[in-house]
Amino acid sequence: MPETTTTFEKLFKGLFDTEYSTVISVKDFLMCIAVSLAVGIILALGYMFRTRYTKSFVVTLALLPAVVCVVIMMVNGNVGTGVAVAGAFSLVRFRSVPGTAKEICMLFLSMGAGLISGMGYLAYAVLFALVLTVIFIIYNSFSLGTKRNDRIYKTVNITIPEDLDYSDVFTDIFKEYTRSAELIRVKTTNMGSLFRLTYNIILRDNANEKEMIDKIRCRNGNLEISVSKQETDISEL
Repeated sequence: MPETTTTFEKLFKGLFDTEYSTVISVKDFLMCIAVSLAVGIILALGYMFRTRYTKSFVVTLALLPAVVCVVIMMVNGNVGTGVAVAGAFSLVRFRSVPGTAKEICMLFLSMGAGLISGMGYLAYAVLFALVLTVIFIIYNSFSLGTKRNDRIYKTVNITIPEDLDYSDVFTDIFKEYTRSAELIRVKTTNMGSLFRLTYNIILRDNANEKEMIDKIRCRNGNLEISVSKQETDISEL
């Protein structure tokens, strides 16, 4: 029986291990992975609460702690090397699709939980995941920083005839109803016979949005006008 155990352990011994190296037992290895997967599920479920998400990103959150945990364990306690390698893994998510601040935050949380598990502090990893997930849900439920933006920060698209000078045609209207108005895009449409102007505006607190639109309609010949919530540019946090 002892010979069988020794042979089994040799299967998991590294080629470059020395007598001074600490070899992780299979039992401890599996325990750390199991806890990391459980932590990943906790973080993934927390992220899904009242949040728009994709299946691929949720699966990534669930698996990332286990991946980071294995990396930390395999570098034999060299945390600096482990963090560098695990950090490189997180960049793969953003090679083609930019990530939002919320996604980046959750990736760092997953990596942090995996790092704690890989260092052997399994109880701290679970506690870290539970506390941060609860805080994330609380902050997300409050919708901090969104109500005011929805009410006064708007994007206005206005279609005008080609013979209308767009440089300051709506300046007086915006001055009356907005705190600021910035022309961010000019686009030709309808075979060049029309211009489509896009403004980012900040409405005054007591501004009548419908009244402003009616005045713009009189100025642009009753062509198409659209007002929408102003979105933060996807490349910005």
